[in-house]
Amino acid sequence: MKQVIVDPTDERVPIRRTLAARSDTIVGRVALLDIAKPRGNVLIDRLAEHLQDRLPGIEIKRFRKPTFTKPAPDELRRRIAQESDFVIEALAD
Repeated sequence: MKQVIVDPTDERVPIRRTLAARSDTIVGRVALLDIAKPRGNVLIDRLAEHLQDRLPGIEIKRFRKPTFTKPAPDELRRRIAQESDFVIEALAD
């Protein structure tokens, strides 16, 4: 099955992207990034509960962007990269 990545931004000439390497198992530190949309914290709370129930060997680390209107600041991205093995970014409205 061919995988297609769809970019929701309004780029006139799409940027080519490649997928990051995927792991068969999830162990270690999982970062949950709340992008600061309304009720995003509710989604992150539920996701954390489900992950901890299904993957008891993981450590959940939570992060939050200052605003959903801009990309995460460089310092936040560096911190997530240093402190995490996996990242899940979530939003909600």
